[in-house]
Amino acid sequence: MAAAAEGAARSPEVVSIPATPQGQSTPEGAETPTVGGGARGKGGSGTPGRRVVEGLRGYLEEVGHLTRLDPRDAWLPVTESRGGNARYAAFHTLNAGLGFQALLLPLAFAGLGWSWGIISLTIAYFWQLYTLWILVKLHEAVPGRRYNRYVELAQAAFGEKLGMWLALFPTIYLSAGTATALILVGGETMKLFYQIVCGPLCSPSPITTVEWYLVFTSLAVILSQLPNLNSIAGLSLIGGATAIMYCTMSWVLSVSQPRPPTVSYDPVRSPSFGTSLFSTLNALGIVAFAFRGHNVALEIQATMPSTFKHPANVPMWRGTKVAYLLIAMCLFPVAVGGYWAYRNMMPPGGMLAALYAFHSNDKPRGVLAMTCLLVVLNCLSSFQIYSMPVFDSFEAYYTGRTNRPCSPWVRSGFRVFYGFLSLFISVALPFLSSLAGLLGGLTLPVTFAYPCFMWIRVKKPERLSFSWYLNWGLGLLGTAFSLAFSLGGVWSIVNNGMKFKFFKPAN
Repeated sequence: MAAAAEGAARSPEVVSIPATPQGQSTPEGAETPTVGGGARGKGGSGTPGRRVVEGLRGYLEEVGHLTRLDPRDAWLPVTESRGGNARYAAFHTLNAGLGFQALLLPLAFAGLGWSWGIISLTIAYFWQLYTLWILVKLHEAVPGRRYNRYVELAQAAFGEKLGMWLALFPTIYLSAGTATALILVGGETMKLFYQIVCGPLCSPSPITTVEWYLVFTSLAVILSQLPNLNSIAGLSLIGGATAIMYCTMSWVLSVSQPRPPTVSYDPVRSPSFGTSLFSTLNALGIVAFAFRGHNVALEIQATMPSTFKHPANVPMWRGTKVAYLLIAMCLFPVAVGGYWAYRNMMPPGGMLAALYAFHSNDKPRGVLAMTCLLVVLNCLSSFQIYSMPVFDSFEAYYTGRTNRPCSPWVRSGFRVFYGFLSLFISVALPFLSSLAGLLGGLTLPVTFAYPCFMWIRVKKPERLSFSWYLNWGLGLLGTAFSLAFSLGGVWSIVNNGMKFKFFKPAN
């Protein structure tokens, strides 16, 4: 927590125009003004004084946001590489925004029904796309500054202390908590893959669930040795591609087979109004839980070069639009197809568990095994992008104390420690992945509420204007939904009689 707080409290990147920072060359084609006359670089006509003015103007336009006051930015994994582009933004955004949570959407439709399920998913999709656009714009909302991390922007909008308290816990959970959930899902899916491939010859499995968690964590720690966010662009491409494939395979395999004979579309009768209300709220929480990635959006944009003439928000938004078009093409078919195929028979584990439960004898083992393998590869890739902000916080704390960059051994040590700490939490809290409704409610403000309030605080739209009403309305509604969905998640836990078995993963 101390490391995260130290990393979050770092001041945003500030531009200092007069000089090019040490170790950073002037961009190609930019003119470098010299003392006493002329402009070195491009030739020019006119008096020497005019050439100086023109050269200085071009320098300011080209260099702009590139100058940094804090030299530690060049030492940290989020900002040490500025070679990002629209393609990298699309890869990272797709990998962060689409994952195993999509496979739980049919559970939400079971509580909402056809009409309200589709309406809720559509509203949530466009709502979170709007708040993501806000974050992309606010990354460089103040001329000469870049807010490279979500907590930095929250501190700029709400004040240093309030911003820290509002944003630190949900962003830490969305990074560290998601990594823990990925270990749970990835380890259990590896076990399922082993059982499908090996068949009855390996029943019961000679490897326990905890040992599968250990195998997954070891692979994730090895991949985490890649130094910075830009260096994992290839992994993000793999993660996004595998997510698209297993989402598509899950609903295609489900709708292509006859539905289980006991599937019913009759409305579920609740014994009381309160039960019906909390069931609906829990379902909406699962819808909210399906949308993720806002906590790393600013970090992704921070990997891009930015100038006054070519700000980073342009390629970032271009990549984001492509990524979210692909995400929509996955989420809606999974939700609709899964609900059509299984309705009231959908197991708590979502689409993957339904495929194994109802079609393990109908489909070739190779197809089911491939689906599981794709989920594992996606979890390994998602682990990297969600862990990068935590690595950044660890290294920010270290560099702040020592005033020098992390050596390769120190950096590697931080990542090994974090990976196996996540493994410990996974073993201690094996029920974490079953709390989708509750967790969706607790983290909802990061996606649906805080960006709207940040826009009001930073951009200061005219009072009583459309933008003022829109952002106040969405922000307050998002906060209210967060509280309501959290209550719905708690009710679901109590109503279903979930038993919290600490340090007792399923065998």
